[in-house]
Amino acid sequence: MSKIAPSSSAAGVNGVSVIHPQAHASGLQQVPQLVPAGPGGGGKAVSASKQSKKSSPMDRNSDEYRQRRERNNMAVKKSRLKSKQKAQDTLQRVNQLKEENERLEAKIKLLTKELSVLKDLFLEHAHNLADNAQPLSTETTTSNSESTGQ
Repeated sequence: MSKIAPSSSAAGVNGVSVIHPQAHASGLQQVPQLVPAGPGGGGKAVSASKQSKKSSPMDRNSDEYRQRRERNNMAVKKSRLKSKQKAQDTLQRVNQLKEENERLEAKIKLLTKELSVLKDLFLEHAHNLADNAQPLSTETTTSNSESTGQ
């Protein structure tokens, strides 16, 4: 069973208390601890390594600041161009779909007319067949009486 050594705490930058890493009795494993900034427990916990990175504001005249601003400006420009391109692509797709919709609606009208014409032809043909057809019983009676010679 390993024992955890008591940890000491120290006041950090910006009123953030930092508890130094705990070590097991063997001294092989270290576990960093985070502590909230205020006594009420509010705020965001910050590790000791991140505190050192943000400890002082950057000088606007420094090379590092100018490089970061330049990279940020390029990233913003790239993001805006990408967004603009996406909007143009979407608009182009909308126009393509509108054209396709118009073509399909025209095709529907054409096919509807064709269907109507074919229905009329079919009904006319069916009506003509009904008018020209004679009942079978009269035809057979007439042919039978002629063949017997009556």
